[in-house]
Amino acid sequence: MSLAAKQPKPKTCKNPACGISFPPQRLGQKVCSPKCGLAIKGVNQEKARKSLALAERREIKVRKEKLKSRADHLKDTQIAFNAWVRARDAELPCISCGRHHQGKYDAGHYRTVGSNPALRFEPLNCHRQCSPCNTQLSGNIVNYRIELVKRIGAEAVEWLEGPHEAKRYTIEDLKAMTAEYRAKTRELKKGQAA
Repeated sequence: MSLAAKQPKPKTCKNPACGISFPPQRLGQKVCSPKCGLAIKGVNQEKARKSLALAERREIKVRKEKLKSRADHLKDTQIAFNAWVRARDAELPCISCGRHHQGKYDAGHYRTVGSNPALRFEPLNCHRQCSPCNTQLSGNIVNYRIELVKRIGAEAVEWLEGPHEAKRYTIEDLKAMTAEYRAKTRELKKGQAA
């Protein structure tokens, strides 16, 4: 008694112009005939080209990431932190001059990054500030302090003005902080859009 070979399940031809049901004769067969295969050749080539391009872009991104120095990661984290500060304070006026305007806003540090790098990513030390106050008036620091006392209290301002232990961020710390601030910014922007 011989066992009959199991017949494969019928498939539908992937050629949209054909669409007939056929029993595949080899593994992975997607079309009923060579004619239908040639008819959808361009679609498959386009998919393959896009797939290769996507893989290449991913590979380039991975290689670029490996080449980044600690300074590059620090810059990325600063950009993400500043974007979060601007989103957090989006409804507030400039902390120094108290006006709303259509110009560019920065994330202005009360204690500058150069004079006190330990407070670089301290949320209490950084607030939305118009570009003229931040760049042309060197932070307009007297008015900044007056408004800062109103916003966070005299005790917190005195803490900012006190001594701080230097922080040494690792690349992993910086990557985590960048991801965290980007996520926080997305959440704030979602809330503002709703």
